[in-house]
Amino acid sequence: MFLALPLLVLALTTPPAPPAPPSAKALNTEGFRLYQAGRYPEALEKFQASAKEDPAYALPRYNAAATLGVLRKKGQVCEYGAHRDVIVEHLSQAVRLDARRLARARQDTDFDGIRDTLGWQRLLGRVPEREADVPLLLRAVSWYGPGVGVYGSTQALSFRPRGKVVLRTRTVDAGGRAQRIELGGTYSVKGRQVELRLKGEAPVTGTLTEAGALTFPRLGTFTDAPSECDA
Repeated sequence: MFLALPLLVLALTTPPAPPAPPSAKALNTEGFRLYQAGRYPEALEKFQASAKEDPAYALPRYNAAATLGVLRKKGQVCEYGAHRDVIVEHLSQAVRLDARRLARARQDTDFDGIRDTLGWQRLLGRVPEREADVPLLLRAVSWYGPGVGVYGSTQALSFRPRGKVVLRTRTVDAGGRAQRIELGGTYSVKGRQVELRLKGEAPVTGTLTEAGALTFPRLGTFTDAPSECDA
């Protein structure tokens, strides 16, 4: 009887085993409930944790992209890194893992903010590597120039039907006052070459590269990513 006491004490003092960590599916389910409750930052954390737990699980990557799309719509781009290219990358990974995600994304309003990106066009099968797609990509994508100068002046190109184009310039002075200027004109496309004929300006010819950068002499390089969250 006395010999059994140490074993009994040992059994009573052994700590319980720690609970198993939640599965990827459970984390995704938690995230979806938070999303439905409008708690988007918390939902995003759950979706990201789910994708990390199971890198081959498409659904949390899709849900993370959709949640970032909502945060972008709410103007919380910088707080949560809801940049267009980040959303596209999450969605593209989801589609690579499960092609059915693309059909859902076509109807999902959470992705309205990325439909004018080169990444979205790639998901639809339209690529700058194919010269025949260049005219369509010019019209479908919103093209942004880099921020210029101390106060972050920016430019954007909008290609419209029937060969019309608009160059928008936004300048900010030392007092923080913004001014917007629009300059219209026409354009033509030959292969990868894009010629702009803006009102009052000499014609300028640029190139849409296979990587998706639209580069012009004097005007610089335009991409589908606006200048955001600069210090």
